[in-house]
Amino acid sequence: MKRSITVPGTGRARLAPDVAEVRLGVTVTRPTVDEARQAAAESATAILAALAAAGVDRGDVRTVGLSVQPEVEYDGRSPRVTGHQVSHRYLVTVRDLDALGRVVDGSLAAGATTLDGVSFRAKDPATAEAAARVAAVADARQRAEILAGEAGVALGPVLAVVESTAAGGAPRPMVLARAMVAAESAPTPIEAGTDELTVSVVVRFAIR
Repeated sequence: MKRSITVPGTGRARLAPDVAEVRLGVTVTRPTVDEARQAAAESATAILAALAAAGVDRGDVRTVGLSVQPEVEYDGRSPRVTGHQVSHRYLVTVRDLDALGRVVDGSLAAGATTLDGVSFRAKDPATAEAAARVAAVADARQRAEILAGEAGVALGPVLAVVESTAAGGAPRPMVLARAMVAAESAPTPIEAGTDELTVSVVVRFAIR
């Protein structure tokens, strides 16, 4: 078997998110299904108009939930329907992060009653991945050279490389009540920050 040294290596690169995904919606309750449907439709239409006004393309708005549920009251003997609840839920992709605050404020002002998730991602992480790979292989080579030097041998060519990649930027939950936003005159500040992309490698070098 050919003599070798196997070492791990880790490389990291900063990644600036440039796309946000926002989950928002509207829920209304009325005495009848038709009244609830009509009120929810009016609010949903106003929300879509607000998103368009904030610069969101219609193709970046996806309906991810539409539900109709009865509101039931229990008086100890038998359930009684007291009203009906209609909900519309949307997943909104925001490609201009400078518009994110306007998207949030405009949606809430237009009638959104829930805003239950914001997550960030990079549209094209290839450059950061390449930089992290270079750093990971360099780290592995440095480790191998130290070990080879201590062992009194010289490194030969690379025999095998195994890579794994992990990106930061898990969804960052944000829940805003409409009343909270309405009470503030300042626009909602939202910061995307930066993520760290990590590439790990295991490299096997031949020993000369």
